[in-house]
Amino acid sequence: MDISEVPQEGNRTLGHHRKALYAKDANGRLVLVASRGSELDEIVTLQAVERLNAFAEAARLRCQAGQTAPLEVWMWTRRMDPPLLSQVTGIWQWRIRRHFRPHIFARLSPALLQRYAQALGLRSEQLQQMP
Repeated sequence: MDISEVPQEGNRTLGHHRKALYAKDANGRLVLVASRGSELDEIVTLQAVERLNAFAEAARLRCQAGQTAPLEVWMWTRRMDPPLLSQVTGIWQWRIRRHFRPHIFARLSPALLQRYAQALGLRSEQLQQMP
């Protein structure tokens, strides 16, 4: 993409910020160019956020029914998925999915709860309650 082709339509999901894109200059070299984004970026971002909100709502309903722990609800509310939460906490994905079980979550150590809470930007007490 040439510098003149970098989208500058505007994207409300960027919040008046710009993002950097690589484009070719007149000499054919790749350079960083500030972009206000495009309508396509906005549509894709909004669809992704809607999907994460749907996952959070489904987890909230399962938590109210006693089928999952508040950890799963908080994970989706904070726009994370098991692979991302695993990367942030250093806990294997299979253990995270296991900790979604309410009876196992209830027995987690304070240190492990603190790791989750820190990764999710919460206090340990908040993590144990549904949002």
